[in-house]
Amino acid sequence: MIEELVTAGVALASVGTVYAMAAARVVKQYERGVVLRLGKLRSGVRGPGFTMIVPFVDRLQKVNMQIVTMPVPGQDGITRDNVTVRVDAVIYFKVVSAADAVIQVEDYRFAVSQMAQTSLRSIIGKSELDDLLSNREKLNQGLELMIDSPAVEWGVSIDRVEIKDVSLPETMKRSMARQAEADRERRARVINADAELQASKKLAEAAGVMSEQPAALQLRLLQTVVAVAAEKNSTLVLPFPVELLRFLERAQQPAQQAAPPAPQVQQSSDGTAQTQPSLPEAQQRPIQPQEFSAQAQQLLAQWQQSMQEQLPPVETPLDPDFGGSKSGQD
Repeated sequence: MIEELVTAGVALASVGTVYAMAAARVVKQYERGVVLRLGKLRSGVRGPGFTMIVPFVDRLQKVNMQIVTMPVPGQDGITRDNVTVRVDAVIYFKVVSAADAVIQVEDYRFAVSQMAQTSLRSIIGKSELDDLLSNREKLNQGLELMIDSPAVEWGVSIDRVEIKDVSLPETMKRSMARQAEADRERRARVINADAELQASKKLAEAAGVMSEQPAALQLRLLQTVVAVAAEKNSTLVLPFPVELLRFLERAQQPAQQAAPPAPQVQQSSDGTAQTQPSLPEAQQRPIQPQEFSAQAQQLLAQWQQSMQEQLPPVETPLDPDFGGSKSGQD
């Protein structure tokens, strides 16, 4: 009798253990459990933690509540301005109603993926190429609304949709590159023209100042000579000093202005008219420029000596009859 009771107790314990193991379920923190009893949805959704179901009667289906990142395959389409493009995107969504995600749709992931592809093709056909390249924020919002409308009934909420890449044909890429180059060239020409205008105004002002002060032109010439000599890779030859030219010019001006005075006519005793010079003949002679030749030659000799001291020696003498080398080669 006692043995039979012990055997029955062991059998009941074994059955209870098997039943508990078959009925015990664990739902993770990011999951929700939907229980179907004999094919009918139970009202309560099981939360995270340990839960029990009726074995062989209830079926527990777990639904992930995390945000799902799903890439949308690239879709080929023609934009409104008749440009063939290939656009791919990425979609972020999550389940907000576990019961609807299980009951309302067979596979909510596949449904969201197909809806995203069709919506992306629709967006491509309604948009222009410039919008796809530069105004993606507006297109992302429109794509999100198109996918979210039917997904609400499936218990799915679309968190975000982003267009990743827009692939263009090679011919279109070359055309866009030529357009960008032309625009850059136009802006460069406008900037250069503006710079030339400002420089011309400044040069006109500088010319006005130099015309009032002739010495400024000579100082500017000396500054140019210093700038050229700083490179030390060229020979600068000044054929004639500017100051000597001005000296000769000032020397010729008194000679041109000095004209002989008119002779004085006097009446003689016998009634005949006699002309007499008003000044001595030596004073009537005009001043000739040759008188200044000695001073000019002296100044020229001093200038040539100073230039020879400043310029480096020239190894190959120049041919006086030709502007090239002594051999006459270019």
